[in-house]
Amino acid sequence: MAEERLKKMAGLESRVATEEEKPEPEKPVDREKTCPLLLRVFCNQNRFHRPEEFARGNVPSNELQIYTWMDCTLKELTGLIKEVNPEARRKGTFFDFATAYPDLRRGGYRLKEIGSTCSGRKGADDNKTLGSQKFQIGDYIDIAITPARPGGPRGRPY
Repeated sequence: MAEERLKKMAGLESRVATEEEKPEPEKPVDREKTCPLLLRVFCNQNRFHRPEEFARGNVPSNELQIYTWMDCTLKELTGLIKEVNPEARRKGTFFDFATAYPDLRRGGYRLKEIGSTCSGRKGADDNKTLGSQKFQIGDYIDIAITPARPGGPRGRPY
């Protein structure tokens, strides 16, 4: 009898743990009624900017300003970047996204990778939104653009 209770409790515990892991469904943004936010985006070739480049009120020089909403997807951002960056339009170009946010404990900024997309291909991160990645108004988006290379993804011949 005690064994059955333990099994039931174990089953109940695993269901509770599973239910807790489910993310809350994102509330849709009515883009007609909701004011967009200013998204400050910084692009770099092959790597992210160093966190120090965002410190003490400074930012990297290659800023792109985009007005968008919290439900903006990484694929949507990829399309906007490709509109203004001709080198990034080639099929197979990778876009790695990170948020740069203030580190309130140590001072300065920290980078947190939030996903990646590939020009001309569907990917698992395409539909990630700013809101789903805990982006807060005032954070920056840092994008490492890796151009398509002959020989396969990210230039790897295998």
